[in-house]
Formats: sequence, C-alpha cells, structure tokens
Amino acid sequence: MSPFPKVSNFPCPVKNITERSGMKVLQITPDRCTGCMRCELACSYMQVGMFQPAKSVIRVNPYEAHTSYSPYTCFQCEEGWCMTACPVEAITISAVGAKIVMEDQCVGCKLCTLACPYGTIFYNSETQKAFKCNLCGGDPACASACPTSAIEWVEAPTRDWQGDFAAERGVIHLTPVSSR
Repeated sequence: MSPFPKVSNFPCPVKNITERSGMKVLQITPDRCTGCMRCELACSYMQVGMFQPAKSVIRVNPYEAHTSYSPYTCFQCEEGWCMTACPVEAITISAVGAKIVMEDQCVGCKLCTLACPYGTIFYNSETQKAFKCNLCGGDPACASACPTSAIEWVEAPTRDWQGDFAAERGVIHLTPVSSR
C-alpha cells in the first residue's frame, strides 16, 4: 500500500470525464511531486529536442510559497474544446487517445488556446502554430522521468487530479495590517 494519498475524485466540469475508462491515461498525484521539474525537462526534450522547459507541455505549479507542487498538463478531456474551436480541423485524436495538433494544417489562429478551459494548449511564436501534449505517442516522457511517481502512465479512468489539491492549497490567508 502506498503512503501517498489517492488521486482526487473532485468532480470535473467536463461531462462524463470521471467515467471514461478502458484506456491509458496520465495519472497525476500532486502530493507526490517534489518540484524537481524533471517532467518539464523530459517533455521539452521530446517536444523540441532540447532541454527548454518553456517549450514543455507539462508545467509544475508551485503552491504555498513553493512548499508544495502540482504538475499539470492536458488530460485529453472527452469534450475536446480545442478540437471544437479549431476552424480548420487541425486537431485530431491519435491512436493513444491524445488530441494532437497537425502542424501542417494549423493556421496559428490561437482559438484552441482560448477554448481550452485548463490552459494546457500553447502557442509557439517561432512556428506560429499551436502545440499541446501528444502523450509522446504512448510513452509519456514526463511519467518516465518522474522520480516519485507523481506522474504515472496507467490504465485508469480520467479525472480532475488537481481540483481538490488546488482548492486546499489555493486559499489566500489575508492578515490585517495594523496601523502605527
């Protein structure tokens, strides 16, 4: 039995996303993340062939003044708002279930980046194309690089893995300033 907490069961705003199963998914357990950023380095190397975290499609979000972290990336939502928003149908579904941007068809309009409610599709100003997680063709580099198994490539239903974690840690505590 793992000493780490289970992945959140926070209800996702995407209809039926917690019910989809029968495929491999990136399962993220934020409480395991140490903020080492290995996932970002591995991802950027797979995406652009160099260690450049700004080109990574997985990001590590710090919480509580950098005392806890949560990796996040596209969890390949069933609704696929990025696909729906694309006026030239440049986003399709790969054999491993990833929504992928077909670079030769993308016109760089950025509508997909606006449509994604999770902020996990990006725009490359150098290529003038959108880019996002493609699950590395079925062998996600982020999962392989993670030393704590905060990111795993497993057969499991998809779910909003960051909701409870963010809600718990995202509370702002304001302290009144006393007048002198």
